[in-house]
Amino acid sequence: MRAANTPNGQPRSTALYEAILRLDNLEDCIRFFDDLCAVTELRTLEQRYDVASCLLQGKVYSEIRQETGASSATVSRVNRMINYGTGAVAQSVRYDLEHAPDKDPEGGSDQ
Repeated sequence: MRAANTPNGQPRSTALYEAILRLDNLEDCIRFFDDLCAVTELRTLEQRYDVASCLLQGKVYSEIRQETGASSATVSRVNRMINYGTGAVAQSVRYDLEHAPDKDPEGGSDQ
């Protein structure tokens, strides 16, 4: 286990992050987080990721709230994270959007 610092300089343990990196596949990852987190904690993280995806697709708050069930406070919090955070979540969401299986070359969906 290595030590690292948080963005504000506080020490942090990296054991959890190293354990995540050792997971082999999606099923192992889901099982790991099901064991580690309460259902509400996981739903919150999943919802924030979904909100980030909507924001990066240019959707408006009302559409995002309807699609994800997130409160306006959550949408605002995620928007702030996208604009002023480390950029890691936005990078991951952009990757997902670019590699979505139903994305066509014209930028629309196959539906």
